[in-house]
Amino acid sequence: MNSVLKGVLMGACLIIPATGLAGEVNIYSYRQPELIAPLLDAFTQETGIETRVLNLKDGMVERLQAEGRNSPADVILTVDIGRLIGVKDGGVTQSVNSTSIAADIPEQFRDSEGHWFGLTMRARVVYASRERVAQDSISYADLADPEWAGRICTRSGQHSYNIALVASIIANEGEAVAEEWLTGLKANLARTPTGNDRAQAQAIYSGECDLALGNTYYVGLMRTNEKNPEQKDWEASMKVLFPDADGRGTHVNLSGMAMAAHAPHPENALALMEFLASAKAQEIYGELVYEYPLLKSAQPSDLVASFGTLNADTLPLEEIAALRGAASLLVDKVGFND
Repeated sequence: MNSVLKGVLMGACLIIPATGLAGEVNIYSYRQPELIAPLLDAFTQETGIETRVLNLKDGMVERLQAEGRNSPADVILTVDIGRLIGVKDGGVTQSVNSTSIAADIPEQFRDSEGHWFGLTMRARVVYASRERVAQDSISYADLADPEWAGRICTRSGQHSYNIALVASIIANEGEAVAEEWLTGLKANLARTPTGNDRAQAQAIYSGECDLALGNTYYVGLMRTNEKNPEQKDWEASMKVLFPDADGRGTHVNLSGMAMAAHAPHPENALALMEFLASAKAQEIYGELVYEYPLLKSAQPSDLVASFGTLNADTLPLEEIAALRGAASLLVDKVGFND
């Protein structure tokens, strides 16, 4: 066992003991504890079950594998369909059969074997300059039109957000169309793919490009950023266009949950998961992380609603995720990042 892994395991013992009170549930979370605290406080108030959170942005699967049956983790909270598939494929989750969760989480947003479930969604949209782009609608196919030559920015084609988008195009239209689209999009880039989604908004603000690919939740993060107020200007310089809103729907990705394979408090874990799946919790969580609820009966926050109405692609995320490998190969084949 290498020194890094030893340190990881020692950290687990220090932060979350493997044994505890019957009235608790231990959470391994991609997101920081303070960010989801209001959601978990609502759960404790409703059930009396206390929560403990360990923030694990990286190495979650490896840590759970190393801990094995001694793991204190009950519930896993993470983001991105790739990470949700990853915890299942890593053998660190177990199947959950709950009529309550099945009723609250639409089928397209959950694993067919019950190993993971979506909670809220973010859309992969187009950021467009308010000054230089007149239109208020667009399709993903439009991004490959020569009209936009030298006017589009994006982060790396191999980033998980873009890989999922390409996988969705393969799922909807086939590999040949996806390859042609990637080739056309590359030809329209204003610069080599670089930076994160916020950097694309900055590039629109500076005039380096007119369109960019980005996730909806970054709009909320920038609009409310008091620590770096210049990001408010970046956000104000652009508008959000939902590709294919009147067609097959906009590609979405998820924040989601799973029950850990060796959950020491499985009943409490299930109680938390059923709470998180509820319309009430989806609304709370969505407001905290600037994402859309999955249930149509649950309402997005006023800030999220201001981004625009989301009509999501109806293809199962599980089906799209299965094509991520093919998508990655296509990105390299067309030399997208070159």
